[in-house]
Amino acid sequence: MKINFLHIVVFSALVLFGFSFSGKKFSDPNKEKLLIEVVKYVVEKGHYKSVDINDNISEKIYNNYINQIDGQKRFFLQSDLRQFEKYKYKLDDQLKDYDLTFFNLVFETSIQRIKEVKSYYNEIINSKFDFSFDETIDLDYENKTYARSKKDIKERWRKQLKYSTLDVISLKLGDSIDIIDEETRDESMLLIKKNTDDFFQYVEEMDRDDWFANYINSFLNQLDPHTVYFNPDEKDKFDTNISGKFNGIGARLTKTEGNVKIVDIIVGGPIWKDKLLDIGDIILKVAQEDKDPVDIIGMKLDDAIKLIKGPADSFVTLTVKKITGDIKEVIIKRGLVELEELYAKSTLINKNDKNYGYISLPKFYIDFSDKKSRNSANDVKNEIIKLKNNGISGLILDLRNNGGGALQTVVDMTGLFIEKGPIVQVKSTGNRKQVLFDKDPKIVWDGPLVILMNKMSASASEILAGALQDYNRAVIIGNEKSFGKGTVQNVIDLNRFISNSSYDLGAIKITTDKFYRINGESVQLEGVKSDIVIPDSYKYIFNGEKDEKNPLEWDKIDAAYFEKWNNNDFVNKISLLTQSRIDNDDYYSLINDRAKWLKDRQLNKSISLNFNSYNKFLNQQRDKSKKYESLNKYENSLSFKLLKTEKQFIMSNKELLNSRNRWHRNLTKDLYVDEGVKVLEMLSSLEKNAELLLVNNQK
Repeated sequence: MKINFLHIVVFSALVLFGFSFSGKKFSDPNKEKLLIEVVKYVVEKGHYKSVDINDNISEKIYNNYINQIDGQKRFFLQSDLRQFEKYKYKLDDQLKDYDLTFFNLVFETSIQRIKEVKSYYNEIINSKFDFSFDETIDLDYENKTYARSKKDIKERWRKQLKYSTLDVISLKLGDSIDIIDEETRDESMLLIKKNTDDFFQYVEEMDRDDWFANYINSFLNQLDPHTVYFNPDEKDKFDTNISGKFNGIGARLTKTEGNVKIVDIIVGGPIWKDKLLDIGDIILKVAQEDKDPVDIIGMKLDDAIKLIKGPADSFVTLTVKKITGDIKEVIIKRGLVELEELYAKSTLINKNDKNYGYISLPKFYIDFSDKKSRNSANDVKNEIIKLKNNGISGLILDLRNNGGGALQTVVDMTGLFIEKGPIVQVKSTGNRKQVLFDKDPKIVWDGPLVILMNKMSASASEILAGALQDYNRAVIIGNEKSFGKGTVQNVIDLNRFISNSSYDLGAIKITTDKFYRINGESVQLEGVKSDIVIPDSYKYIFNGEKDEKNPLEWDKIDAAYFEKWNNNDFVNKISLLTQSRIDNDDYYSLINDRAKWLKDRQLNKSISLNFNSYNKFLNQQRDKSKKYESLNKYENSLSFKLLKTEKQFIMSNKELLNSRNRWHRNLTKDLYVDEGVKVLEMLSSLEKNAELLLVNNQK
């Protein structure tokens, strides 16, 4: 069963201006009907594109929802689909009438089928698979038909579990053993059983609200890929992700075998500071100040987390089973926990006795509830100042895998590199465009600048890269183009529309605008094209926004007035020279070759469940992959150093030092960073020569 829980939002540029509703209020004792009514109202009033909810939309909602629930076709029967299909072209009417008939039918059938599968999957695993038998599994789920009978469902699960077990066995044995020993078989089957147990526990913890959220999103998915509904839990996760902080104890938790276990301790958080708990500890009970403890064994993970989190400076008492087996009570003072991995960080790169700055920016973050708290623009500014104090000759800003974030922060950040001027244009349907400006004439960094991007660089990342490219201010190095998300979202609290209700309806992230580069072009679908293209292993597999369902179309508007940073052709000269070298380099050619091979592997949908045949297939793939082993051994010649201002602090902190050392080791294996430094060297040389020429001409 494939359930998409709308995990923390990415690919979003968020605005909080120019978006308002009337004071209309809704009231309905039925929470689900109320939610449909409010969501419809917000969509009709606020979405960028007007959509007629008709039979065509109904069919798409139907297909989307059924696929979300059972995309691998291992639960529903053909007879179920015949019942469901009665409503295929009626969901538009049901939404208009707040009719839950279809949802109720699918929900009840899903629960029934899950119970049926759960009743026999242990039997399948415990039956000992015969890996000498010749049979195959079809992984082409999209073109597979639904099962005719419960017997067929059981057979599909048998093959799926057998395939999963075979895969684990092969990983354990490697390529040198061609006989399955009993110990390896048993260990592998136990692991698959545990994973399957965890899956069913996860599904069983889903309440009706979770299922209904998926139904609502099957409707919203037809508007565009980035308009989504957040239930209250998902809204909390979104807020944490966009701000990079929360109040709590500073631990990452998971649910395993019915227990809430600590899997990571966040550096700087309360339990890290006081060394009260360890990774692997299991939390049994949670007690608030002056209240009796609540047993959380078997509790839904999100509900357990709610009990553990709380306001800063409040106390929580945890009953914990230590990794030693001891059970003890621990009193923890909650505090602000900052997710440092989401924040900007910098390091010095040394090459040929010159220092270059490198800043990694995972996302554009801000806390909308506390404008005085740290945000990505201010943090990048501070990192640049620290790097300048270390005498850098050029700067790399890494936006790879940065899916976006707050729009205002990207406007402020772009202004760090230019004197002043327009940054991005924003336009909603039927309204005049709004141009967002950097109005601060101060420049924090005026030296050579490189931006690193890839196909996962989206939205706010594309705004910054596009603006700096239009200004001729930076050299963009990356995949052929970025993600291609040119839309703007607002997050709307749905509770503002209800009265006399104890319900928490959550929120909707809704597409309200499109953004355009200052040259007038949209990045929607097309992305930002790199000045220097580096081939990547997923070149033929992933195409960004173009792979999404129902994306908005590409268009363009009039350009805004702006003056380029300079009129020299340094970027063009360097791009041509570097691209020529890359295109004729055997190493880069090998990367492209591997990309084609990975695409071919993806097309293989029929897998043998005979151990010898499967092992032969894997060995063939391993032999082919040996051709590309050199790609995994790549190391650049760069050295990475701590900044003067942070050296003493990091050196005195074991966890931070280990983390920073791991980061530096990874950077030595980073091809993009190496190319970035080479470009900075060329930019520095050209700019120095241009200055000398200017001085001589003046003489």
